[in-house]
Amino acid sequence: MCVSRSGYYKWKNRGDSDQKIKREKIVKLVEKIHDEHPSHGYRWVHAYILLNYSISCSTSFIYKVFRYLGIQSQTRHKERTRPRKIKDKYPNLIFSTWETVDCPRQVIVSDMTTFKFWIYYFEVTFYFDVFTKQILSFSVANRRGSREQYIDGLQKVLQRLKKDSPEPTILHTDQGSVYASVTYNNLIKEYNITRSMSRAGKPTDNPVNESLNGWIKEELFMDFKIDKCRSREDFLATLTTYVDYYNKQRPCYALGYDTPNNYYKKFKCGEIEQKNTFSTRVLTEVPKFVRERKQKKNESGKN
Repeated sequence: MCVSRSGYYKWKNRGDSDQKIKREKIVKLVEKIHDEHPSHGYRWVHAYILLNYSISCSTSFIYKVFRYLGIQSQTRHKERTRPRKIKDKYPNLIFSTWETVDCPRQVIVSDMTTFKFWIYYFEVTFYFDVFTKQILSFSVANRRGSREQYIDGLQKVLQRLKKDSPEPTILHTDQGSVYASVTYNNLIKEYNITRSMSRAGKPTDNPVNESLNGWIKEELFMDFKIDKCRSREDFLATLTTYVDYYNKQRPCYALGYDTPNNYYKKFKCGEIEQKNTFSTRVLTEVPKFVRERKQKKNESGKN
């Protein structure tokens, strides 16, 4: 590494930086002030520190400290919350446990995305396998606001499930009107499929789909020049070519830069071990990063 021995040990034995010492001091100070004045929020605490301790920092940093410590202002008044008018038709069976999915066809996600360019507006519905990241099916709407592409895509997925997997499958979607419709859900009654839905207004409940949609649109516009298409037929041909490329040739970071189809074949051949983590997942609405911070805090407190 072209580093001298003395330089290495000087780096190794260096003390904490002034910035780190200041941050740790502020964290302890915020915790102390909150214990003494629990009725106030992070903006008030920021002003209190500035006036009484002459320590300069931003309000956003104090906000992050509040999140890190898992604290918030308290009140003696009872919280009055109105019950939601619309009850979720299907529960969220995933929440933030996406990394526990341990085999193909175990969880399938779907969402609709739009392509706008030139004079065109296309609505495309994709179905993804969460474990292999394969595009299991896609369908383009015949007109704006159409419902047929959702049904058509689902029927293609059901045909694949007949061949690929007799195991239970969770189909996760948002609360779109088509996904919640009786017609749509009647199609899966004869299959070993359980429905799951994101909470209303929570796109982060379906991060796999949202992330893949973003990458796909970026590559279609930048690499496949889909905005140069001048007919519906050209658009469909380009999209079909891309899906074939995506499944067979495109390295995927989440798969260790393997291709989705090859990753699926490796699992079927026993080269990838099934870890049996999905059945032991713990469902919670608390975001993963918040849980990790609280865990680190508890571990540091024990030490």
